[in-house]
Amino acid sequence: MQKPEDNNPRMGVRPAQGYAGDVTPEQAAAWVEAGEAVLVDVRSDAEREWVGYVPGALPLAWKQWPGMVMNPGFDDAVRSAVPAGTKAVLLCRSGVRSIAAARRATELGVEAYNILEGFEGDADEAGHRGHKGGWRLRGLPWRQN
Repeated sequence: MQKPEDNNPRMGVRPAQGYAGDVTPEQAAAWVEAGEAVLVDVRSDAEREWVGYVPGALPLAWKQWPGMVMNPGFDDAVRSAVPAGTKAVLLCRSGVRSIAAARRATELGVEAYNILEGFEGDADEAGHRGHKGGWRLRGLPWRQN
């Protein structure tokens, strides 16, 4: 049976999930702004280049295109980028890959959170992203090349 604190991301790692919790894009942005967290963008280099990126975020692909091959440098980079006592908030396209990355970061001793909805949010009825949630739709800082 789940307890209320199981759904509170501030309560620490939930064993069933394997990472500290899920946060809204707005909460993640507030933590980053306050210096409490490092934003780690785990999308591929191509996604950040073509779709957009968050200024100041650590660009650290979880998997890399083509073939979505695991990034062999992920472990060392995330450990060195997130100081002790600081949270990591992980962002991907829709909030799925960032769960796997948050689990791995947690295994490495990082207090890691998944950002719900990701950068682009869920696909709409037509299969397009960017209209149903996400960092970008919520008006949080982002840029496009």
